[in-house]
Amino acid sequence: MNKDQVKGSVDQAKGKTKEAIGKAVGNKDLENKGKLQDAGGKVQKGAGDVKESIDKSF
Repeated sequence: MNKDQVKGSVDQAKGKTKEAIGKAVGNKDLENKGKLQDAGGKVQKGAGDVKESIDKSF
């Protein structure tokens, strides 16, 4: 596991938490920020997954 995979997973968790809190309190801005953070985390984790698979192949 590399740092991109870890950071991506953490950002996904933070984003989902923000999204849930935003929904619960009716704060659309917080909900949207959470969705963006979750999406960014998925992208970063995906990049980490690619790096990991490249490292394993060599």
